[in-house]
Amino acid sequence: MIESRGRRARPMDLGPAGTVQSALTTQPEEAWVEPMPDARVLPEDGDPAELALARETLRLAFVAALQHLPARQRAVLILREVLRWKASEVAELLDTSVASVNSALQRARATLDASEAAVTATPEGLDAGDRALLERYVAAFEDYDMDALVALLHEDATLSMPPYELWLRGTTALRAWFLGIGSECRGSRLVATTANGMPAFGQYRPSGPDGAFEPWALQVIDISGGRVVAINSFLDTARLFPLFELPATPPA
Repeated sequence: MIESRGRRARPMDLGPAGTVQSALTTQPEEAWVEPMPDARVLPEDGDPAELALARETLRLAFVAALQHLPARQRAVLILREVLRWKASEVAELLDTSVASVNSALQRARATLDASEAAVTATPEGLDAGDRALLERYVAAFEDYDMDALVALLHEDATLSMPPYELWLRGTTALRAWFLGIGSECRGSRLVATTANGMPAFGQYRPSGPDGAFEPWALQVIDISGGRVVAINSFLDTARLFPLFELPATPPA
């Protein structure tokens, strides 16, 4: 299984950033790294330090980058960094030397450092400023105030929307998207949840009969340095909303 060629990806792993004029082509469900509810994979009463490490290894960017490591490096990284095995234990399991294990781990770390799997804030790691940032994000998105929303974004923030291959980078591109094709999100409601160790929101659009709210996307939000650095919107709500136990309509 570890040597399988069936790798999942994020839109930014498939090609360069697009524009609002780019074609909206899709990939099948099995092509994408997808979100997972924290409650499914994190113990409720775990040690705080171990939970912090587990959340880091659940992050979308980490999961995507992990799949591009050679099989041996991937195995060593998981055993050493996730399961916290000793180098000697890994060497015995993989029938190799401790020096080989340490070398593989060093190369794996270097690969991840060179990728976009940089550390971002996780829900339990959010300070008061981060929580206030998320509150302002919800208010700006629900008011559809693009000036307020863009002010919360890092200048190189990204927007992705699996199953679409298209992804965008930068506040100019994101503003143009939300005021153009994305303007159908105007009037949306957001309901908080968590996914992959990160803050997330169920997004509902007023697109139903008589303006009734309907599920539109699961937004998984990366934040770092007091800014939103990525909005990962997953559009397969028929499967994801029940998985995250999100209601069919937002609370009144």
